[in-house]
Amino acid sequence: MLDEAKPEVDPRNSLNALTAKEWLSESVSVWNQKGLGSNHAAAQIEKLHPAPYSYTDVARIIKMLSKPGDLVLDPFVGVGSTLKAAALEGRRGIGFELYPDFAKLAELRLQREVPTDALVDSPQAVLQGDSRTLAKRLDPGTVSLIVTSPPYWSILNKKADHKQKQTREAHGLVTNYGDDERDLGNIEDYDEFIQVLGQTLRDASVGLKHKGYLVLIVGDFRHKSKYYMFHADIARAMEEHGFTLQAMNVLYQRHKRVFPYGYPFAYVPNVHHQNIVIMRKL
Repeated sequence: MLDEAKPEVDPRNSLNALTAKEWLSESVSVWNQKGLGSNHAAAQIEKLHPAPYSYTDVARIIKMLSKPGDLVLDPFVGVGSTLKAAALEGRRGIGFELYPDFAKLAELRLQREVPTDALVDSPQAVLQGDSRTLAKRLDPGTVSLIVTSPPYWSILNKKADHKQKQTREAHGLVTNYGDDERDLGNIEDYDEFIQVLGQTLRDASVGLKHKGYLVLIVGDFRHKSKYYMFHADIARAMEEHGFTLQAMNVLYQRHKRVFPYGYPFAYVPNVHHQNIVIMRKL
């Protein structure tokens, strides 16, 4: 019996290298987060960052919104989840990171967790410094996709609650990014934070090609008695910088622990999802 022919990619598909069936499966607006688990050997560097996200999730975004050989940019690369995913999916990558320690961990992670031949075929660059300055090095129209998980305001600097203590402090892990005055996570006023974050992403998008995609993996949060719709606020800010909202997918974090917030006086949800904000450059 002859083997069945492998489905071909539609020659009109200029976005990615997915077949029609693969495209369809990725078009569902709710994704289940698929981390490796905190005890996995390849998750030990990832969890050293105070706000880690799995390379497996960003790999899905990269496969959907770019082609092999394309250049992917992460202006807040942290410990390199985006670059690891880009290398494994055959894309070139550039990551900006403000803090030297995280930049070194990103480089170490690439060396330890990505096969050498993948890095040769799809080179990755970690540039340490302020992304607003580093973005000036980008040539216009050379970046096919920007994908990142940006700072979550100063939420990581608030007094740690029992959840924070149990999940990070008890294991000797850092709970915030750092104290650099250029760190957007140290801006105290929320409205100012959204404004500066939007401007920073605008600067990074100078290198993004026409109709290229900007994808932000963000979570809403509560601070004191107020609920902040981070995903909606940053989407509106980017619309003022020449982007249009293409989609707002949900990343379901089914593995997270449940805590009795608000009990027994008021309803306070355990936020067990992040939003994948997909925007397109006009």
